[in-house]
Amino acid sequence: MVKSYLKYEHSKTFGLITSSASNVLWVPDEDFQNAALRQSKAGRAVVGADEEVICWDVKKGELLSRWRDKDCVAEVTTISQSKADLDVFAVGYADGTIRIWDARIATVVISFNGHRSAVTVLAFGDDGSRLASGSKDTDIIIWDLVAEVGLYRLRGHENQITGLQFLHYSFANKGEEYREDYQNADQKEIVNGQDEQTAFLLTTSKDAKIKIWNLQSQHCIETHIAQSNGECWALAVSPDGSGCITGGNDGELKVWSIDARSLTKHAWQHGDEAEQIYLKERGFLRRQGKDRSIGVTFHPRGKYIAAHGSEKAIELWRIRSENEVQKTLARKRKRRREKILAAKNETSKDSVNGDDIPEDLTAADVTDVIVPYVIVRTSGKVRSVDWGRGRTSKSLHLLSANANNEVELYSIPTKQAERKSKSEEPPDYSRTFAIDLPGHRTDVRSVALSSDDRMLASSSNGSLKIWNVRTQNCIRTLECGYALCSSFLPGDKMAVVGNRNGELELFDIASSTPIDTVKAHDGPIWTLHVHPDGKSMATGSADKSSKFFNFEVVQEEIPGSKRTSPRLKLVHTRTLKVSDDILSLRFSPDSRLVALSLLDNTVKVFFTDTLKLFLNLYGHKLPVLNMDISYDSKLIVTCSADKNVRIWGLDFGDCHKAFFAHQDSIMQVAFVPHNQDGNGHHFFSASKDRMIKYWDGDKFEQIQKLEGHHGEIWAMTISRTGEFLVTASHDKSIRIWQQTDEQIFLEEEREKELEELYENTLTTSLEQDDEPSGEKAEVAAAGKQTTETLMAGEKIAEALELGIPDLEAMRRWSQAKVHQPNVALPDRHPLFLYTNISAEVHVLNVVQKIKAAALQDALLVLPFTQVTALFTFLQIWAEKQWNIPLTCRVLFFMLKIHHKQIVASKTMRLMLDGIRQHLRRALQTQKDEMGFNLAALKFVGTRMREKGSKDYVDQELWEEEEQLSKGKKKRGFVDIA
Repeated sequence: MVKSYLKYEHSKTFGLITSSASNVLWVPDEDFQNAALRQSKAGRAVVGADEEVICWDVKKGELLSRWRDKDCVAEVTTISQSKADLDVFAVGYADGTIRIWDARIATVVISFNGHRSAVTVLAFGDDGSRLASGSKDTDIIIWDLVAEVGLYRLRGHENQITGLQFLHYSFANKGEEYREDYQNADQKEIVNGQDEQTAFLLTTSKDAKIKIWNLQSQHCIETHIAQSNGECWALAVSPDGSGCITGGNDGELKVWSIDARSLTKHAWQHGDEAEQIYLKERGFLRRQGKDRSIGVTFHPRGKYIAAHGSEKAIELWRIRSENEVQKTLARKRKRRREKILAAKNETSKDSVNGDDIPEDLTAADVTDVIVPYVIVRTSGKVRSVDWGRGRTSKSLHLLSANANNEVELYSIPTKQAERKSKSEEPPDYSRTFAIDLPGHRTDVRSVALSSDDRMLASSSNGSLKIWNVRTQNCIRTLECGYALCSSFLPGDKMAVVGNRNGELELFDIASSTPIDTVKAHDGPIWTLHVHPDGKSMATGSADKSSKFFNFEVVQEEIPGSKRTSPRLKLVHTRTLKVSDDILSLRFSPDSRLVALSLLDNTVKVFFTDTLKLFLNLYGHKLPVLNMDISYDSKLIVTCSADKNVRIWGLDFGDCHKAFFAHQDSIMQVAFVPHNQDGNGHHFFSASKDRMIKYWDGDKFEQIQKLEGHHGEIWAMTISRTGEFLVTASHDKSIRIWQQTDEQIFLEEEREKELEELYENTLTTSLEQDDEPSGEKAEVAAAGKQTTETLMAGEKIAEALELGIPDLEAMRRWSQAKVHQPNVALPDRHPLFLYTNISAEVHVLNVVQKIKAAALQDALLVLPFTQVTALFTFLQIWAEKQWNIPLTCRVLFFMLKIHHKQIVASKTMRLMLDGIRQHLRRALQTQKDEMGFNLAALKFVGTRMREKGSKDYVDQELWEEEEQLSKGKKKRGFVDIA
């Protein structure tokens, strides 16, 4: 009989506030429109957290919502918010996919897949209908969010895209000179254009280039070298679109001015024109930090700029007003004249004073216009910043996401115009709010579960946190040293931590207080384990010794009184000296043996009572990092930095099996603690290759592979019941993996792995460029062939193969029925008989089920031999007016792809003529319907306005007029001469 196993699945993630791979966004609260509530609110922070997007309440530090697509395991790399609809967010992932989320319902609205590697930057157009995405694959793709398709791919950069921004210029909002340009523009272009607004795209890349793209003609119109000293890492465009700043290496920021009027004229002009420069270099700003500038952003009101590198600081600049700049220039002119006069030894005061003729501000040096304001020192290395947009102008709010798993909100007072002082001091900023409790600042090095599996202890450098396993809430945070190992003590009321200084720290969980600190070793304590009887514990250290401690309750006097209170003490009883550093220590469940793994690659097993050597286990080529003993004390499993797992018998110390388990060092192994389901010899291994594997220790087979972490896994523990395990990783997350009722079989798992391998190789081969090995085209199609699009294309081909014979058979039957009314139905495919639908409906259903974003790539899979069949169905759909928008999309795309072959075919020409007539008729019907609906809406709107609005009149005047109209009118005399 084939043995089955129970499957483990990822259940919960916690301990992660923000991941350093993504950016942070500040968004207003739900009730931001309510003025009374607005003052007390600090807004929300939207951050990436591994494969999820998390929304935090900044003031309360509470988790508001999680956005996660269960089909996605890739890490979030960038987030962008739509300007048109503030509840719509675009999220880019490490596998090149983009998902559009609706924040109100926390669900994916649209999915795009066009990039071959991680998406690095996203930008929405002003109207929210277009999205631009840049990636590590050096391509930029423009997406249409209404039609849900990729419009085109822009190529020109030679490295990762680091900045994207749409430039929208409208004639309507500009001055008289812009209106003249608009009136002089080609009227044809205005008719064919969408509106009076034209769009350009500004991009930067690690190849140190900055480019302007005309999105109407889909080509690059200007390229500059953005940074003189290497890569360009950041781009920020001012809110009015008049200038931009790029960030490079060595703390260098370059300021550019954008010639908006010339760009707008360029959009509406035809033919060859004189060489025009739209982007002009204005100068450099130098940050105090000398590393690369990874983020620059303008305040929404445009008066302040924030920039940061990867250090613990955010630097703010202020843009001076016109009057301030004029005064600065006047002072400079005055000092210049004084120097000239001093050189000439002249004392004419008249010439010194000079005239205060205002200078042209465009000639001013950029350092006179943009001046340093304040440096905000943060508690961790900054990864991303965003401005908080409060209504008050007295202070600025800056949201910072740090690399140490923390989000902070800073408040900085603005410069007041009336306050004038000669010695201007930087303003005093304050950290208003911080989200830091739900996670560790550094990597979690150890995790331990309480005896009832209800509490989890996680320890890192500086903190020990106690979590509620059911709710994933942090219930206690305790300060400790650099923790390397930890455990609950019997009773679950206390926890012990071994740190890098050789100290054992005891904590009372209920009162959140440290009880005692014992200097146990001279080197780091790498491991500790509580004896199965719960009365003692043992530690292993780098000082080549293992020490055994008893738990004793002693009565201590309370200072200032004669009363005593009971207190737990660790009493050192025995010491075991060994030849090398101890990395791991385990007691056997029957308390008979204690196993130590040493730095010399061996494992030594001693008798617990006499501490005499029982077994020496040789075989690993690198140090054994962790081990565990099975419930029946018969097997010991060891894992090593040599990427191997070995299973040994504890009777004779023989190696049952050694297998290559992971692609990197294996950090932890753990047996299932009981044998209730016959799984007592099953164990888990966790490695730095981000993988957890489930093994059968009797059959030496891999049962399951658990993927989900995005960093090295440092710690793992399994529950007493074996129903779940907990892992902690370098990505700062703690994950719970739950046992399910779903059964898995080894053969099926192997087949799944082979299928995944095949799909991965297939996708890799599809991703290889079809372009010739020369210069790539500047514009290309935005599509990308994936296994999903291939399967969709195969489904269409299969539907056409079934549909055409059925269509022909039904046509013949209809003709025969005219002469013979009792003729029998033809033999049809069981699919059509079972569902009782016609072939054309079946093919339409298949095409409708394909996502709009994947439809074009699916149609590319079809060979030309099946295009005729597809056009047959298109003609029927057009004739019956079924889903006209979809029919037109398929028709136009196929015409574009197979234009030459279709034009050359005579049969296709007749078919196209029929489709054209049907579509024109359908279009006329829709035009009439829309016209009727518009007229009805206008009529309803007029009636609503008439009923909804009342004219107010003066009551006294109205009463007088009423009386006059009721009474008799006086006779009037008219002189008609």
